[in-house]
Amino acid sequence: MTVGPAIDDLHFSQEPDVDEVPGPKSNELRERQRNVDSNAVAYPRRVPIALDEARGATIRDVDGNTFLDFFAGIGVLNVGHSNPYVLDAVKSQLDDVAHTIDFPTEARIDLIDKLREIAPGGLQGSSNVVFGGPSGSDAIEGSIKLAKHNTGRHGVLAFEGAYHGTTAGALSLTAGKKYKKNYSPLLADAVHVPYPDPEGTEDGISVERALDAVQRKFEDPYGGHESPAGIWVEPIQGEGGINVPPQGFLQGLRDIADDNDALLVVDEIQTGFGRTGEWFASDHYDVTPDAITMAKALGGSGLPIGGMLYHEKFDTWGPGGHVGTFRGNAPAMVGGIRAIDYIESHDLLSHATELGEYICGRFAEVAETTPEIADVRGKGLFVGVEFVDEDGAPADDLVEEIQTRCYENGVLVWSAGRHGNVLRLIPPLVLTEQQAEVGTDIICAAIDSSTGSN
Repeated sequence: MTVGPAIDDLHFSQEPDVDEVPGPKSNELRERQRNVDSNAVAYPRRVPIALDEARGATIRDVDGNTFLDFFAGIGVLNVGHSNPYVLDAVKSQLDDVAHTIDFPTEARIDLIDKLREIAPGGLQGSSNVVFGGPSGSDAIEGSIKLAKHNTGRHGVLAFEGAYHGTTAGALSLTAGKKYKKNYSPLLADAVHVPYPDPEGTEDGISVERALDAVQRKFEDPYGGHESPAGIWVEPIQGEGGINVPPQGFLQGLRDIADDNDALLVVDEIQTGFGRTGEWFASDHYDVTPDAITMAKALGGSGLPIGGMLYHEKFDTWGPGGHVGTFRGNAPAMVGGIRAIDYIESHDLLSHATELGEYICGRFAEVAETTPEIADVRGKGLFVGVEFVDEDGAPADDLVEEIQTRCYENGVLVWSAGRHGNVLRLIPPLVLTEQQAEVGTDIICAAIDSSTGSN
């Protein structure tokens, strides 16, 4: 039985409708924000709008301009903005009880049951779930505690290009130096090794080289660090540039973790819940992690919730072994249940795969006549287009120019990559075929105009 409205009916429109951008009301609210909000505010600096309402894969600003949303709150709104099938249940739950700590509720137990059903590989039916705080960073902190508690070791290993959050433990795993500047304390025994370059990259870091670096940190008696308690890895790096590793990488990490009694923790915070065309990106590689961290799309409607699913054999902590005041957000849990139902009912995994192939194919065609495009990569609706200048150096200014042209013509996109030179597209999974075509037309036109290809 199909649940909720058809995906074509979720949106304001199938095409953007923009007039003056930024409009006067957006400018007024942005000025008020500058006077009182933190200097850490980032998104309105690049996309200068003030939001009013949103539906499906469309956003409307306070001036009445309607945009196609190709970044979905950075991967949060997989079933779209304000999906009525999700929101009806969330509102009903709010009328009953919202804050439940970790007392049992139907919402909590039903969500755990759903997560156990869709879990990667051998975690299906053999896993437990813990909810801590409301963010992905909180989920990562819980995974660090789990690994240390079960191994008795303190070292942690992550990858260059990684992003795992910005609380102390999570930030220790995050590779970006800009997030760490003047920040302490961080975990003392955190190491980063190379992440393999995508398949076909010339003179790049191979799977063999990346795995050798990991193995040496565990097994080289003079490797410089205590053997880590676990390996933390994004199955596809998001902030790092939509880096899709070649086959064999995750399996190699699985083997090294097994050989050294360490946990393999796969960060599915951005890649989970259908984003890549599978429930979890781990499924593309037929690898069963020991634990996966979740947040972002887990709440269904944008409500904050973070959690970790892990093999039941690691459930060794006692009562209060991992806590967080907001570990019982029942409306967010109901939102997660309804989002999973909607994805299943509308076969959004296949839909994401098909649209992703279409979008990547369009950019591959543009790349044939655009030397500034160094690579097009991704899985499902998790797409990256990498740009370089005539000398092959990262072209972050070009990406910013393309982003501005897209915004001015009604499509909201974002950037990624170590140098900010990757155009990152992560639209809601409910993006329609027409919206994908119209939005990609606008993005391709922005690329042509910015590079002078036509």
